[in-house]
Amino acid sequence: MTKTLTFVTAASLLAFQAAAQDATVTVDGSSTVFPISEAMAEEFQNATGTRVTVGSSGTGGGFKKFCRGETDITGASRPIRGEEIELCKTSGIEYIELPVAMDGLAVIVNPANDWAACMSVEELKTMWEVAAQDKVKNWNQANPAFPDAPLNLFGAGTDSGTYDYFTLAINGVEHESRGDYTATEDDNITINGVAGDVNALGFLGLAYLEENRDKVKDVAIKQADGSCVEATVETAGDGSYQPLARPLFMYVSKAALDRPEVQAYADFMMDPKHGTELVAEVGYVPLPEKAFELGKAKVAARKTGTFFEGGSKIGVSIEELLASE
Repeated sequence: MTKTLTFVTAASLLAFQAAAQDATVTVDGSSTVFPISEAMAEEFQNATGTRVTVGSSGTGGGFKKFCRGETDITGASRPIRGEEIELCKTSGIEYIELPVAMDGLAVIVNPANDWAACMSVEELKTMWEVAAQDKVKNWNQANPAFPDAPLNLFGAGTDSGTYDYFTLAINGVEHESRGDYTATEDDNITINGVAGDVNALGFLGLAYLEENRDKVKDVAIKQADGSCVEATVETAGDGSYQPLARPLFMYVSKAALDRPEVQAYADFMMDPKHGTELVAEVGYVPLPEKAFELGKAKVAARKTGTFFEGGSKIGVSIEELLASE
């Protein structure tokens, strides 16, 4: 971080100042949300002296830890799923669901790729659906205009919320795809794999594309009206990048909020100034200040549960997220 942001309120600081040196807030979860978690943790530690540990186990791995009571907060690049809801319920873990940003899932290729500037959902599905395994091996099988060249795929691992959202948006079924691709929880592996192979294609969160536009380039997605929309902060924010724009979340343990340091950290995350500035700084689309104000009120009211009882929803807008709050 290039600067230290002003802490939330003097009252919040005094509430835990005495215990700050010994207290620890534990955060884990999505690798996509990790840059936001890391930025929040760094600024909070600078402002308060309270230690914050940040892991990156993936959305699914993060929920497993969170629902076993091992972490205070977990980042997620998709809403909590039914089996995770049940796991939390079994363990007696109540949670507060907090949208923190909008994101776009970028489809990336090597800079020397001169044929896949814009692709349709149908073409991507041909590459990624379950039926493609061991069968769709060349680019021209997705589109005859593409070259007869090997198709080498990279993407998020199956514990990742990015994987879940991508498979739902592209294949129509969450958590189902071909398995013969390079799957990883480390988005840098996808970046380096695509950067080093002219025949590669991958998918990952927008922030990693923004950081690496000198190494890879994005594939625009063909919309229903025939237009081609690229993955950018602007198109993710205004909802025009469909179906791969999505919200990102933090889930906070209700019980953990009884500890002053966790309450203070949650207030810090939901402070409109911190939320908008830090989210933008790491390359994601900040929600409006009103969303952070509503999130802070939700924490204060201990409003638990999820808006997404049926799992991920494609095409959720900022307006719908605000209405859910």
